[in-house]
Amino acid sequence: MQQDTLLIAGQQLTANASLDAETVIIDTGCANLNSVRFAFERLGAKVLVTDDKAKIKAAKRVVLPGVGTAGAAMASLHEKGLVELIQGLTQPVLGVCLGMQMLAAISKERGGKGQDCKCLGIIPTDICELDTQLLKAEGLPLPHMGWNQLKLTTNSQGAKTPSVHPLFAGIEDGSYVYFVHSYRAPLSEFTLAQCTYGEGFSAAIGKGNFMGVQFHPEKSAAVGAQILRNFLLMDELQMNKALVNKALRSNSADGQAGVNKADQ
Repeated sequence: MQQDTLLIAGQQLTANASLDAETVIIDTGCANLNSVRFAFERLGAKVLVTDDKAKIKAAKRVVLPGVGTAGAAMASLHEKGLVELIQGLTQPVLGVCLGMQMLAAISKERGGKGQDCKCLGIIPTDICELDTQLLKAEGLPLPHMGWNQLKLTTNSQGAKTPSVHPLFAGIEDGSYVYFVHSYRAPLSEFTLAQCTYGEGFSAAIGKGNFMGVQFHPEKSAAVGAQILRNFLLMDELQMNKALVNKALRSNSADGQAGVNKADQ
């Protein structure tokens, strides 16, 4: 295991420093962690990069980064014994790029192997390659690389005022973020934001305390910084409250639907 590094306001401290980190970036062993941790550091966050189970579990919020292939990333998580730990986390967890894809059930990115890659199975969706036929028809290259716009998903069910997921608070619909990927999550009930590149796909997904973004917030200028800032404001209590409110809105909407049906 590599030595844990605590980053605070431009200084590197040892992991046993008296000032505890509130945000842990999981050292997956197959990710370029510097750009992600520096992005949090610029916001003044106390960030610890580690694969230590106790420190991950104790963090107020956790970031799951990743680059490369799903197979290699999942193999690294299994080798480090982190799969069940991540699946059981109750604090806010943010997957970035491949980290988002690892939250899914399976990935079709086989990496030369003969079968699909089993992922963490936290968000019930599958990761598939962007539709190459649609891309070819529109003259678009693979991978999807560069700036593209977000269309935010609003939660209007049973709510007086439609709202976006807290991760996108203060983000304008149509904002540009930076992508580098060939595989994607489809549009589904777990979509928090979507994007179009040949086809519509999930630019962000979420379920409960887990959320993920396909784009790179650390490379997405002011918009990306705001998204990371929003994540830093999250804690387990806030996520639990949001889940309760969502359940109440859903129950209210279901109840109203029942009343309307009875009146017909």
